[in-house]
Amino acid sequence: MGTPLLELLSKSSRGQAVRHFAERLGLHRHRALAVFYDPAYRLPLAAVEVSTGVESRRADFAVWYLLKTGALERSELRTPRRAVYADLARVHSAEFLEALSTAETLASIFAVDPSDVPVDELLNTVRLACGATIEAARMALKRRGVAANLLGGFHHAFPDKAGGLCPVNDIAVAIAVLRSEGFSGKVGVIDLDAHPPDGTAACLGGDKRVWIGSLSGSAWLPLEGVDETVLPGGCPDDKYIRALNALLGRMPALDLAFVIAGGDVLGSDRMGRLGLSLHGARRRDLRVAEALEGIPSVWLAGGGYHRDSWKVLAGTLLALKWRSREQIPVGFDPMRAHYSEVWKSFGREQPGDLELTAEDLDESLGVYAPQRRLLLGAFTAESIELAMHHCNILNHLQRLGYGHFHVEIDEGSPGERMRLFGEADGVEHVLLECVVERKRIADSDVLYVHWMTLRNPKAQFSERRPQLPGQELPGLGVSRETGETLARMAKKLGMQAVVFRPAWYHMAFTSRYHFQYLDPKRQGRFEAILRDFARVPLREATLAFVQGRVRMNGGPYSWESDEMAYWLDDHKVDRKAIKAERNRVHFSLVPVRGARAKPSRRAKR
Repeated sequence: MGTPLLELLSKSSRGQAVRHFAERLGLHRHRALAVFYDPAYRLPLAAVEVSTGVESRRADFAVWYLLKTGALERSELRTPRRAVYADLARVHSAEFLEALSTAETLASIFAVDPSDVPVDELLNTVRLACGATIEAARMALKRRGVAANLLGGFHHAFPDKAGGLCPVNDIAVAIAVLRSEGFSGKVGVIDLDAHPPDGTAACLGGDKRVWIGSLSGSAWLPLEGVDETVLPGGCPDDKYIRALNALLGRMPALDLAFVIAGGDVLGSDRMGRLGLSLHGARRRDLRVAEALEGIPSVWLAGGGYHRDSWKVLAGTLLALKWRSREQIPVGFDPMRAHYSEVWKSFGREQPGDLELTAEDLDESLGVYAPQRRLLLGAFTAESIELAMHHCNILNHLQRLGYGHFHVEIDEGSPGERMRLFGEADGVEHVLLECVVERKRIADSDVLYVHWMTLRNPKAQFSERRPQLPGQELPGLGVSRETGETLARMAKKLGMQAVVFRPAWYHMAFTSRYHFQYLDPKRQGRFEAILRDFARVPLREATLAFVQGRVRMNGGPYSWESDEMAYWLDDHKVDRKAIKAERNRVHFSLVPVRGARAKPSRRAKR
């Protein structure tokens, strides 16, 4: 596991961080809050982000941000325990629970290929999340307070089937457990996910002691026992809040409430159909928290298929604990902030800094060699492996079924090559390979990545996980962590950026969080592509470039394989030129012959 951010701070620093947060917001009191979270909440599915758009690191990002800012203390985090099958069986049939132990069933639920599913690890995540909802409900009742679970609200799970990333119905299970323990009060389920609670209705709709209120953007079949409001597509903040007030006005007196504060209500969410802003999502949470004042409540993450879905989740906790309306800074990168702190946590402390050197790390590991190959003249194979351990890359790969890792360094052409090997089922595989070189670009010293590949030999290409151009094997789902590790290495060596040249659209797409094109006009065109192809599946978009089916302002457009940079410090960006080019161009797709055209979604300018 990587070092938790707050463990890097002293107790006095933690207290100072919380006091600073309160003073900065002008707050003098906050509410007690128990937050259930585990690093294993990240789904051990390498392809789920591409297939569904879900940000599997959402809980991590929210926790890292809240700890970093002092909005949450480490002592407020609770480690969940897995739900036992006896409790799951209170709601779900034996046949269904048995089917959950197969890769085929789980693959169908999470929209991935069966070869991508590490069954035991995925079920561990599911049971942890469900167990946390049970424990949060017990705690909320006992303390007559508020608890939150950063993975839960699986409202599409029925008693005998599941779907939509919802394997078991944690709310229904928690209520059944509480009933078995003697709780007989009125329970409310306030479902504010962008999709209707069809599974929850099937599990609880006949229970007169349960009220289910739903505010969604999708009209499905009528749901028995649900006070359902379906909002029009693109519903804005004010209209949503009016509908929410009406729903809360119909809510009966409750003894316990479950709230699904879905992150898929944002206007640009891939799966949701609503139009809320981050400010509107915070208004939603503040209004519900006000309506539930004095009522024990459990808040759950629900869905979220947008790069800012973690901000909705973090904002929910800010609303619950601080009643804060302050928005999370637009440019805050939780992975970058977290790994910057993690990187400082190992190595030998030097005056004014914590340095990572090959000698320090190898000495601490008891590794001695008369002639050691150093990557970039600074890092041994052992130090790189240790860095990957601290940055959670190896932990994630272990969950995918690999082990016995080791790193090798040798000549590249040009530059130097680093490879990570891992073993699965008694066979050793190359999991990661990259060729890097120190270069001078744009008047800056940069770490230039000539080549990088992430390989998952246990997985297979299929209809659910189609092969992308340039791919030899499916990926591992750690491209962002790997890029961040390279960035930390570059920064330690005094470089200003990590640079590479994406040969395919999907490579630029997966790098868009950290990297941007050196040429501002090229960046503007790329942002226009992201805007206009927001609803186009990644594989279809990247194949359209290969097939020559992309049009810019009506004329043919070929993929421009230009250099992108991840700047490690403040770097002047010509946003005016980027915006002008983004507004100047519009991209569309020529449909495949015999297929209907899929309209692209052009954002408002």
